[in-house]
Amino acid sequence: MSQGPLALRDEIALREASLADAKREHDSGELSDHEFNVINARERAALERARALLAASDVASPPRAARVRRRRWLVTALVAFALAAGVWLWASLTPRQPGTSITGSITQDQSQKVRSLLSQAETDVANGNVVAALSAYRQVLALAPRNVVALTQTGWLEFSAGSSAKNAALVALGVKDLEGAIALAPRNAGARLYYAIVAASTPGQSALAKRQFERFLALHPSAGQLAVAQPFLAKFHLKTT
Repeated sequence: MSQGPLALRDEIALREASLADAKREHDSGELSDHEFNVINARERAALERARALLAASDVASPPRAARVRRRRWLVTALVAFALAAGVWLWASLTPRQPGTSITGSITQDQSQKVRSLLSQAETDVANGNVVAALSAYRQVLALAPRNVVALTQTGWLEFSAGSSAKNAALVALGVKDLEGAIALAPRNAGARLYYAIVAASTPGQSALAKRQFERFLALHPSAGQLAVAQPFLAKFHLKTT
């Protein structure tokens, strides 16, 4: 189930408490500078997302028409995301080509943890629990900062939440993560697809979006990725063959 305002407030309180505990442990020498910086960055990013999602919720009970429009937008976004997430996670279990590494250099135990977190995030998305999915993807990035799947999915969820909440900082963070995924894996069709969708959803970025979809098509995407892209390809009069 998706988290409502009360659950989001609980998460915010827990994240704030975690930050306070980390600072206290760092000050007492129980945490190294590196450990503290990792925890601080993770918790502050999660706090920003939780606050953005809370701001985007219906706490103020907006007019019914506005609620319907918002609900339709979120359902459309999450359906597209869930479909693409399935494609992504299936791809993460297949051999990678040079230049498209998903996890980078990590130990076997870390690799197993990454796979478990990716699976957990997929389940969270399917259940509409965006906050939990973001948390799982961020945990992946703490273990493997070069993980293309986590960067891409985190970027998409950040952009979606930021757009819904009209939070420019969160939108920018999402775009940055997607750009990072493309920089790591320029020939990865999935990362290119998400970046193209974000560009197509941003006013004044139609030319960029069309170029990105053209590059996406040149990468021989899977049937699942093409299904996600189809409405946008039609908008830009681009053919799959």
